[in-house]
Amino acid sequence: MTDVVEERSGVQVLMCDPAGPKVATTQDALDLIGSAFLGAEMVAVPAERLDEEFFSLGTRFAGEIMQKFVNYRLRLAVVGDISQHLEASSALRALVHESNRSDHIWFVPDVDALDARLAARA
Repeated sequence: MTDVVEERSGVQVLMCDPAGPKVATTQDALDLIGSAFLGAEMVAVPAERLDEEFFSLGTRFAGEIMQKFVNYRLRLAVVGDISQHLEASSALRALVHESNRSDHIWFVPDVDALDARLAARA
């Protein structure tokens, strides 16, 4: 499977392949943003594709990546189980909580939860 744009609950979403390359630099994130310009409004990135630095807020990597998506007016969904990262960091728990209250960045446990969230907005 490769990264592919799919309509999900009326939203064009770039669904990223879990086996795809890691997002380990801001350039990697910009590459996904570039791919999304083929018609997607949202990019759904499997959590396992994000470099471990993303979940360590002290590196500021998550903030850089999230800001890129906001700047390009693209929504980002991190899809997958990040519970081990959440258990290790109260700051990450707060970030996820606040992000999930907005419409720009979501953290969801699986694709079904993403679909439910998109359907609820429709």
